Amino acid sequence: MSRRQFAAPTRSGDDIPDDTGCTILHVDMDAFYASASLIERPDLHGRPVIIGGGGNRSVVLSATYEARRFGVTSAMPMARARRLCPQAVVLEPDFPRYSQISDAIMATFHSVTDIVEPLSLDEAFLDVGGALRRLGPPTGIAQHLRDTIADEQSITCSVGVAPTKFVAKLASSLAKPDGMIVVPQAEMLGFLHQLPVGALWGVGDRTEEALVRLGLRTVADIAHTPVETLRRALGQASGSHLHDLAWGRDERTVVRQQREKSIGADETFAHDIDDPVAIHRELLRLSDRTAARVRAAGMMGRTVSIKVRFADFTTITRARTLRDPTDVSQEIYATARSLFDALGLQRARIRLVGVRMEGLVESEGAPIQGLLDEPDHGWREADRAVDQASARFGAGAVRPASLVHEVRNGGAGRNQRAERGPQGSRGPGPRAGRPPASGPA
Repeated sequence: MSRRQFAAPTRSGDDIPDDTGCTILHVDMDAFYASASLIERPDLHGRPVIIGGGGNRSVVLSATYEARRFGVTSAMPMARARRLCPQAVVLEPDFPRYSQISDAIMATFHSVTDIVEPLSLDEAFLDVGGALRRLGPPTGIAQHLRDTIADEQSITCSVGVAPTKFVAKLASSLAKPDGMIVVPQAEMLGFLHQLPVGALWGVGDRTEEALVRLGLRTVADIAHTPVETLRRALGQASGSHLHDLAWGRDERTVVRQQREKSIGADETFAHDIDDPVAIHRELLRLSDRTAARVRAAGMMGRTVSIKVRFADFTTITRARTLRDPTDVSQEIYATARSLFDALGLQRARIRLVGVRMEGLVESEGAPIQGLLDEPDHGWREADRAVDQASARFGAGAVRPASLVHEVRNGGAGRNQRAERGPQGSRGPGPRAGRPPASGPA
């Protein structure tokens, strides 16, 4: 679906929407990264806040709704976001916290149904058809999820309840922020046909322009256009796809969660650098972050890969498969550094570096075979202690000495400031009252 936001269409009648057959839920956290970052910063509630690196070459990861009113959106260059909203407070991301909250949210979903299809850290489809006898109608289940997430995680979410995945996802986006829309089977076409063409999945700016040139401005216009006309204008696949969506046809089912194939992190520098010492420090930071995310996912990896992007945007990758799977930060860093040093770069100007773990396996039962002269177990215990400190005091509470030295001396041209330590007390809990469920408005 387009990133543009549309108002929910009007609904005829004031009766409670009939959720019979509406067993597909799409649950989406509201400005997730921003909301999670503000849990320990209650003083920033109600103010425009942007999550992302501090440098002008970084991009926006998330923004509060107060910042979005100025036109700030995810993936926007930070320099443009600052011009649009100069009064915004910029906070760096806290990925360990996001992963921790996401894990708790997914556990809440699985307490309702085992048919959960995550789309990212902060959204998922749920098929609640098998939970109706135990938990009641879909609307009640959706409200239960909203209340539980607000109570336990101190963030809000929006939910779409519908017979199909497409309509459920569309409904959740129209319910934002902190709302719920139910689209009954009998009202689905009326709900869809009032919307502009840009609301359909797969309609970006260029496709929308092509549709407008044909005189098609609403979903109803697409639905009542011969499919062959759409195919000639948009291509066989796109024309058929949009015609099906315009009539509410979506045969896809909710697919159970599948494990991530890889976990990693990368960093774009505020300015191109050619200092190998600075690159080594960044590889250490990224290795620590990647290893923490691997451990948080309950995984270990066998293959370490690095990515290097040069000033002219040429990008290369290198990888090495280890003897045994690992989640040890020091081992990942040693491998990443070795891969980088093997490139033999001579003062090449570098724009971005990244570290990634692949070949992931469940950590429980994975073989761990350290040699007598390899202190793997000591490093592993140290990593666990760091994880516990980070969970209690926030990311960056404990870090390698070389990174502490870097922070004190102003960094190495990174586009993010130093990770924060403890931030004080937790923010206030959710509001006492919550808005009731609505139909397709």
